[in-house]
Amino acid sequence: MAGKQLSNGLNRANIEGLRRQQLIDATLKSIELYGFQGTTIVTISKLAGMSSGIISHYFGGKQGVIEAAVRHLLEQLKQGLLQQLQAGQARQVSPRERLMMIVETNFAGFQRSSSATVTWLAFWAKAMHDPALARLQRVNSQRLSSNLLYSFRQLIADPIAARDAAAMTAAMIDGMWLRSTLNLTPATDDAFNEAERLCKAFIDSLIATSGRTDEI
Repeated sequence: MAGKQLSNGLNRANIEGLRRQQLIDATLKSIELYGFQGTTIVTISKLAGMSSGIISHYFGGKQGVIEAAVRHLLEQLKQGLLQQLQAGQARQVSPRERLMMIVETNFAGFQRSSSATVTWLAFWAKAMHDPALARLQRVNSQRLSSNLLYSFRQLIADPIAARDAAAMTAAMIDGMWLRSTLNLTPATDDAFNEAERLCKAFIDSLIATSGRTDEI
């Protein structure tokens, strides 16, 4: 019975959810250690401390669990922004503040972690040749652009200029994140902090040039 209570207080659905998350975490760790090509059902199951068969049971195989790991990264981005917006519900969040929250979410602690950065890099490379991953990449790009455009439309009257601002900012965020990730110095956090600062400054320059300051 799906909702049956077990002796530890968890039901089967809870346990399945925990196991899925453990396998996703192990997949991210495996990609960090061995890359996409070196990651196998065996490496994932060993890191998760589970049998290889359980991966096939929950995800259908390596491809399924890798896609689930990428969706997890996308969900972290989505939830990070929602949490910021919910925290600001007590007051009116301005369009500019919302843009800054989008930047902060993309440079948040989890997105700086070694497992996340390595997986993102491997994902982008693999997506060029994998239709399923390419679809997830399109979802990611469209979500970022849509979120940015929503706020820029409230700040820039010209619709073409607003779309251009969103496109340029999305490219700036992706480019600065990539540059920070490829920074091989120990001060990786400093690189991410500087990238975040530059993205925010870029947004302010766009608003100053084309925006309506009364809406900021």
